[in-house]
Amino acid sequence: MSTETKQLDVIVPFLNEAESAIDFSRMAVELTEAVKSRFGLSTCFILVDDGSTDNSVELFEKHMQGKWKLLSLSRNFGKETAILAGLDHSDGDYVLLMDADLQHTTEVALEMISRLLANPELDMVYAVRAHREDDRLLTRWFAGLFYKIMNMGQRYEIPENAGDFRVMTRRFAAAMRQLRDRKRFNKGLYAWTGFRQERIEYLPAARRAGKTKYSRRKLLAFSLEGFTSFSVVPLRILSVFGAFVAVLGFLYGIKVILEVMISGVAVPGYPSLMVAVLVMGGLNLALMGLVGEYVWAALSEAKHRPIYILKSISGPAMRKQTAASASDVAEQTEDS
Repeated sequence: MSTETKQLDVIVPFLNEAESAIDFSRMAVELTEAVKSRFGLSTCFILVDDGSTDNSVELFEKHMQGKWKLLSLSRNFGKETAILAGLDHSDGDYVLLMDADLQHTTEVALEMISRLLANPELDMVYAVRAHREDDRLLTRWFAGLFYKIMNMGQRYEIPENAGDFRVMTRRFAAAMRQLRDRKRFNKGLYAWTGFRQERIEYLPAARRAGKTKYSRRKLLAFSLEGFTSFSVVPLRILSVFGAFVAVLGFLYGIKVILEVMISGVAVPGYPSLMVAVLVMGGLNLALMGLVGEYVWAALSEAKHRPIYILKSISGPAMRKQTAASASDVAEQTEDS
């Protein structure tokens, strides 16, 4: 089937990317031309402002060319939610997700599109970091442990080191729009939806300006949301550990009784009592905290608040629509 009339929507969530806006706008032109010449696809950029406090919006509106629209959310809802907002306003035959910081390159994007179009059985191609040698050893270890726990007992696998840099078909995008989780963990949602997916390895380009918006604290909170959304393993680990401690306590109690009855050894008092209180108290507090996270996630879903609030939409198409509306009003005024 010819792809002459088909469209690629490029969803770009951003937060305070004023330093990258001009360079990204130039790159968008290059990507549009390359997609048209290589695949015969038209391109529409859907930029999603996730509550920027700098002049990112003004710079994108000034320098973006071709077909594009910019969605401004009422506040910072998070990148995962911003992607959903972009998907909600996409009607393309294919959807490409990429960041505005220029670490996602045109070359890798074209390779992903090429693989998706070459295989009609595919519904998604996603990019995976080839290695994490720049990260500290402890960070890599925790990342590996996180994915091992997340994938325990699952009927699907969340790939390690994969992000949001990916291209998908219209039906995959439609499936993602159906998932209205308030606490969103897109990596898990991509895997949960199923469909046939393929990975390619890449190395992110260096940031040309600005700093990453993900601090260690935010990454930790994001990982916790992933656990509460997709895995019950942490609860089971603590439950097993609690049972193990209870068995040890029972065996220790038998030991103490036997020592008193057989050897007449005095029962250790204050130290053993404090150890038992601290171990069991700490275990109970940890379990209560973890259960609280799951309850909070369930409460957030039960409230049924809007996942995001759209403040405004701008772009060439919106300006044409506004101009047409104004023309209609003028004609109606003249007729009256």
